[in-house]
Amino acid sequence: MNADTPGMIVEEYDREVDARGLACPLPILRAKKALAEMQSGQILKIVCTDRGSVRDFQAFSKQTGNDLLRQLTVGAEFVHFLRRR
Repeated sequence: MNADTPGMIVEEYDREVDARGLACPLPILRAKKALAEMQSGQILKIVCTDRGSVRDFQAFSKQTGNDLLRQLTVGAEFVHFLRRR
């Protein structure tokens, strides 16, 4: 699934990670830790301020098999939604 799928709205999620102010690789490491504590099918929301996180989470999704449902840019923040495999 393309990360920019139109109409793919993610309003409900099971857990949120605040990675604002953290640079690579910390947002990925925080997401990895949170996903490890979640059950298959649950959705994780990650909020970052690191511009590189957009690319990082695309690669992370491919490498780990967790679905990248959507990525949003809201002002200076980058929001990512992952579904635990």
